[in-house]
Amino acid sequence: MNAWEMKPLGEDGLLLGVHPGFACGKKDITGGVPHLRMNNISKDGLIEMSLVRRIPRDVAEARNRFAEPGDILFNNTNSTELVGKSCIFTGWQERCTFSNHLTRIRPNAEKLCVEWLFMCLRDMWLQGYFAANCVEFVGQSAFNKDKLLELKIPVPPLSEQRRIVARVEALTGRLKQARQARQAALAEAETVFQRALEDAFADEITEDWREVPVEQLFEVVSGQFSPLDPKFKHLPYLGPEHIESGTGRIIGERRSVEELKMRSGKYLFTPEHIVYSKIRPALRKVCLPDYTGLCSADMYALKPNIHAVKREFLLFLLLAPPFSQYAVDNSDRNAMPKINRETLFGFTFHLPEIPEQERIAKLLLTLRSKTDELQRLQREVETELAAFVPALLAKAFRGEL
Repeated sequence: MNAWEMKPLGEDGLLLGVHPGFACGKKDITGGVPHLRMNNISKDGLIEMSLVRRIPRDVAEARNRFAEPGDILFNNTNSTELVGKSCIFTGWQERCTFSNHLTRIRPNAEKLCVEWLFMCLRDMWLQGYFAANCVEFVGQSAFNKDKLLELKIPVPPLSEQRRIVARVEALTGRLKQARQARQAALAEAETVFQRALEDAFADEITEDWREVPVEQLFEVVSGQFSPLDPKFKHLPYLGPEHIESGTGRIIGERRSVEELKMRSGKYLFTPEHIVYSKIRPALRKVCLPDYTGLCSADMYALKPNIHAVKREFLLFLLLAPPFSQYAVDNSDRNAMPKINRETLFGFTFHLPEIPEQERIAKLLLTLRSKTDELQRLQREVETELAAFVPALLAKAFRGEL
């Protein structure tokens, strides 16, 4: 620690350059140049290229602000908690320029290891430094170039920077491997569940089941209620965004219609109902709520006929390929495709006897519960990693690694 100094980034030749990017209103130009933005830096500190905006090539060439491998991209403008998230740009299949929401930091490799600088910036972001020191505007916050250059970081000898970086990467690599292994296991479990769902309702299985019209299986709960009514405003709200595609899981935080400031009419559902999203049938959003609430007008609340079909079995009937493909093929062809009531009741289901319904539903619920357990374990790993990295960086900057 004796040779460590706290130095401003803008002094002692630590950097070769600090350059904010530029704005461009044209963002989806075919054949254009990639224009990196806020979304291209992940919270994990990685470059994220799933959504790439492209600007006119002549604009990019005229501005001549390109990211090179070994640069750090610093998110200077975003919502307060995201200001300061950074990544090391490792290059891409094309040259990339970057927006005015990002600042390109190019360290002097003779004095500052890029991985060390990234660790310093990431530690400050995780500790909330940028959130506490950014300037807040309407709808966004910023940390400008001048403040960035004044930022003080510890600067040990270059060899020590490299040693500590290698140590940190080795230690975090173990947790990352555990996370990847859990993610692979979770993906495999989800695949097994979907395959079992397809097999349970395959043609050769269902050919001996009896045909049952929809009107004999369930009815659609009608009548909208105002979320402003004192009897309903404290009820939980359920929308399509709260249902996981293809699994029947309810996801996200449960919040009341009053808290969400809902105003338009909604449908009342209870634990005896099934809730099915009528919009974008390809997403296969249907669930079994275990509480009473108000659901979006974009959803159907269905009341099963318990003498004809088990509620859990009906859930999987609606998720399975025969009905889900029918819903896609027969949905309205517009910007927001949906399945209307006439189409919903135009399908003919095939059903086994009640004992067989119970057996199939139990099997599928058991498989889904295994993926739920893997998800729980995955969340634990993520929590451990989230806590481990800041603690590890703190030890590194105390010279304890």
